[in-house]
Amino acid sequence: MPRFDERAELAPRDIVARAIDHEMKRLGIDCVYLDISHKSRAFIKSHFPTIYQRCLEFDIDITTQPIPVVPAAHYTCGGVMVDIEGRTDIENLYAVGEVACSGLHGANRMASNSLLECLVFSRAAAKNIANEIKPFKALPMLERWDESQVTDSDEDIVVAHNWDELRRFMWDYVGIVRTNKRLERALHRAELLKSEINEYYGNYKVSPDLLELRNLVVVADLIIRSALARKESRGLHFTLDYPATNDEFLAPTILDPKQSDKSPAKLASI
Repeated sequence: MPRFDERAELAPRDIVARAIDHEMKRLGIDCVYLDISHKSRAFIKSHFPTIYQRCLEFDIDITTQPIPVVPAAHYTCGGVMVDIEGRTDIENLYAVGEVACSGLHGANRMASNSLLECLVFSRAAAKNIANEIKPFKALPMLERWDESQVTDSDEDIVVAHNWDELRRFMWDYVGIVRTNKRLERALHRAELLKSEINEYYGNYKVSPDLLELRNLVVVADLIIRSALARKESRGLHFTLDYPATNDEFLAPTILDPKQSDKSPAKLASI
């Protein structure tokens, strides 16, 4: 790590993740290793009890063995725009936590800050709901769902395959290190998936997996178009085509899913 940043393993997560990714690609290896065996067994077990026990489940004793490490996508920076009370621009809809874009995080969220954000914004949202939202009137009865025009699917494997394809190309093309070429490939595949899902949605009975897949593709499409619109690198948003930071892009990129069929340049609010 000192070759990549003088702070070594304490560098921001985007730098550490790119360093790991670089070494894995350079050496053609499946992982790198994190070694803490120079510390005493007592120190490791008292400071990292959960990691210690979890690694033992995979026959790895971190007091004597190094830990295999790979970059992982486990959080987001950005999300649904909210105000200081957690309100979105849709009446009575609130968003809290990593799904929200509250303005407290930049392009590289600091570790554990989102936990504190959840507590602060959930309290603010709860107070606003209690003070502002009046009891709802009884909703009218909806007509029964008409299933006469659709059939049970005998090809649910299509949903599973599309889900797997989406996961793979987002990791490969929209992951830690991006290029315009990779992003354009991902955008093309996302558009194909949207077309397949819409056709499937119109002909077969709706399932929770199909609805979630449809939502995932919409989010993926917005992420890809947002990345194409940003002609710079900032925090975890890193592209080889524009490795430097450009203050012309200092403001957030805000996308409207209802405009997702338009070009990335027209979607960016910068």
